Amino acid sequence: MHALPLVLVAACCLAIAYRYYSAFLATKALVLDAERPTPAHTLYDGQNYVPTNRWVLFGHHFAAITGAGPLIGPVLAAQFGFLPGFLWLVIGVCLAGAVHDFVILASSVRSGGRSLAELALAEISPRAYFVSALAILFVVVIALAGLGLAVVNALHDSAWGAFTIGMSIPIAFGMGLYMYRFRKGKIGEATALGVVLLLACVVLGRVVSEHPTLAPLFTLDKLQVTMAMAAYGFIASVLPVWMLLCPRDYLSSFMKVGTILFLAVGVVIVNPQLHMPAITPFIHGGGPIVPGTVFPFLFITIACGAISGFHALVGSGTTPKMIDKETDTRMIGYGSMLMEGFVGVIALIAASALHPGDYFAINVAPEQFAALGYAPVNLAGLEAQVGESLAGRTGGAVSLAVGMAQIFTALPGMRGLMSYWYHFAIMFEALFILTTIDTGTRVSRFLVQEFGGRLWKPLGRVDWLPGTLLSTALIVAGWTYFILTGSITTIWPMFGIANQLLAALALAIGTTILVNAGRARYAWTTAVPMAFVAVTTLTAGFLSVRNNFLPMTRLPDPGKVVQGWINSTLTIVMMVCVIFVLVEAVIAWRHAPRRRAERAAEAAAAARGATAA
Repeated sequence: MHALPLVLVAACCLAIAYRYYSAFLATKALVLDAERPTPAHTLYDGQNYVPTNRWVLFGHHFAAITGAGPLIGPVLAAQFGFLPGFLWLVIGVCLAGAVHDFVILASSVRSGGRSLAELALAEISPRAYFVSALAILFVVVIALAGLGLAVVNALHDSAWGAFTIGMSIPIAFGMGLYMYRFRKGKIGEATALGVVLLLACVVLGRVVSEHPTLAPLFTLDKLQVTMAMAAYGFIASVLPVWMLLCPRDYLSSFMKVGTILFLAVGVVIVNPQLHMPAITPFIHGGGPIVPGTVFPFLFITIACGAISGFHALVGSGTTPKMIDKETDTRMIGYGSMLMEGFVGVIALIAASALHPGDYFAINVAPEQFAALGYAPVNLAGLEAQVGESLAGRTGGAVSLAVGMAQIFTALPGMRGLMSYWYHFAIMFEALFILTTIDTGTRVSRFLVQEFGGRLWKPLGRVDWLPGTLLSTALIVAGWTYFILTGSITTIWPMFGIANQLLAALALAIGTTILVNAGRARYAWTTAVPMAFVAVTTLTAGFLSVRNNFLPMTRLPDPGKVVQGWINSTLTIVMMVCVIFVLVEAVIAWRHAPRRRAERAAEAAAAARGATAA
């Protein structure tokens, strides 16, 4: 089969969903009002609460939510064949993922920019708040580790990639100063300058990688890449949002959207054959990449492209504090998630265009690959064209970059540029991931300060520098530990479980918000995906603990024993937390009429008091 029919089907489904289903949600379920003041105006502070142009904010939000998930997940899930992943991406993003993002973003904006945990406190119960905050902290640390590991596996021992990604940071910093200080409001100038400089760095990267003096400076091992990424995450989380985070995400969004659209055009023109079959024997289990059967493990392997709980943290973290008009949440919440689903489809196609022998040779350790019975087809030639070793580069990032580069070089006039396109694709993937690392760390810092502020008030002040530094350091140390001690076969399943459990939790909160607001007739829009995601993820969590994590505790390696116990414990704790919140949410639905009456009475009393005054 060729790729073009899949692209056309996906594009049509996403366009129809945005035109009709998002409009239904905006007018009926959420009842958006463009005249209602947003927190960016009512709580303006010039640092976190800042009214932002919706296109710039779309870029920031899309860059923040679109990490490794829609790239790596579909690539790893290609183990099952291209059809299961394609169906889950298209159906899941329209009916679950985009709904999840839209509802949480709009609800946070309407409630003053509250975090997901604070929404649980206001809409469900204090117990749900405590448990949600605990679960979110675990989820974020594991999610950032899963995303960061893909960067480490792609950039280590690659001077070209490390130089290009490293230079994107000062470029974004300069863009922030240009847009907000030197040439305020000149977004177009800053954008053009930033994109040109970033593309120049891709070309200069080859010169650096071949220079005898410069190449060693940018050739980093896995530990060095991890430490550099930790330093970046710490600094980006502490600096004001306009200085590095927002311009870097905005710049990254241009590269992301532009590359995906160009890749989609390339797929249409080249129309590559999908060498990966529609369904492989690994749907029944026994695969070397995803440790389980297609149900339920497909639904935790492809997380972000279909639905992602991590998005609820962005949608109740940085983004709602910058929304200019309430109606902007439709484009930014629902629209950006549809774009991410399309990213996942294109990534799946790029990976499926590889021959199965090459796909598994790249994504599986050499000793495992030898036992699979596959033979590489074009691997030696691909390595010669790329100029780097590709075998055993697990994690999905490298195989995706190779697949993308193959499509690009098949375009007219692109022949012989395989090495450039491969390293451009690596930069593209790393930009995806690092923008999630910086935003995720910042959102987590807010949560730690919010949670810690209940124990010690100064810690809850986001403008108190010692509290900011301490909370950021705790989060960075957590995800760095998991990157250094884990592997793709242990971290990615944990990431998928954590991410989807958080999505189920967020959908439970969203359903409760609709019920409490008197719009229970539309609560099915969040309740149905909540039930599906909860069932599949809890099942996958149980099987992962039983079949993957607990067996590690019986290995002779002490490090694996410790890791097995940590993975098992964290997974069980997260599952229990989410089940607890789901039960609390159901109880809240039963008491919703009484809560509405109490809120109406409080509002009436406040109105009478204001009139008397």
